[in-house]
Amino acid sequence: MTHGTDDIDSTYGTFGNGRMSRPQPEPHYNLKMFGEVVKTFRKRARLTQDEFATLVRYSLETIASIEQGRRLPPPDFPERADSVLDAFGVILAAAKHLTRRKGLASWFRQWALLELGALSLYTYECRLIPGLLQTPAYARTLFADQLPPLDDEQIEAQLAARLERQELLRNRPNTAFTFILEEHLLLRQLGGEEVTRELIDHILDLSELRNVDIQIMPLVRHHHAGLDGPMQLLETPEHQWFGYLEGQKYGQFLSDPKVISALQMRCASMRSQALSLDDSKSLMRRMRGAR
Repeated sequence: MTHGTDDIDSTYGTFGNGRMSRPQPEPHYNLKMFGEVVKTFRKRARLTQDEFATLVRYSLETIASIEQGRRLPPPDFPERADSVLDAFGVILAAAKHLTRRKGLASWFRQWALLELGALSLYTYECRLIPGLLQTPAYARTLFADQLPPLDDEQIEAQLAARLERQELLRNRPNTAFTFILEEHLLLRQLGGEEVTRELIDHILDLSELRNVDIQIMPLVRHHHAGLDGPMQLLETPEHQWFGYLEGQKYGQFLSDPKVISALQMRCASMRSQALSLDDSKSLMRRMRGAR
């Protein structure tokens, strides 16, 4: 089992109750993930638990309990730890997931926590525009179309959580984000022409960020390595890789190196099959001008 995945099935362990799943994780799982984030940055700073405890002015027992996911951190601990460990705001951001759970699916929180400190993130989507690239209008359309229907409070909570998560793209300039999107996602005009026009403009703006690569998989392609469906890959600061697959109702976390290797090969193949970065931008500009 790879580092940082205690309580995660090492092959196809999931975060839902669907096929091949375990019971939905209890809230303490988020504590374990937060503890792993703190421990990773402490080790990066080459500090022992005892040295770290002195710097943040907490007992060694408290530090050990936090890193092991056995207790909630004191209110001022995330800020102290982030400052002492020079964690780029990652520990502060991770702490939000310990209390701000409304609007973020329970089976997605663990992946969202790993995203906060990732070195690179790869996303392939064939169903809808990925959450990190959505506009508020596009996201609101998705939430309004959900069945069973959501009430207004639920829609607003989910929208707020999505917009907060999108801050990753601009707040993590040293994280490499790579997206491969199917052309038909923009041709569908989900939400209408105006929503789609705004969406294309938004994606074009994001594609100008140095840490964001966006490629379009053309509608006609005789060979396609991603026919098994959407996927995400993530590299941690420790250069370990994890995968995430999302279905109709639940998400699936992947940590088996053999499975990750297969997904990496597919992703690499799709990057060669998709349009280049410049050609993808040109296609989106043409699509934008045609509306």
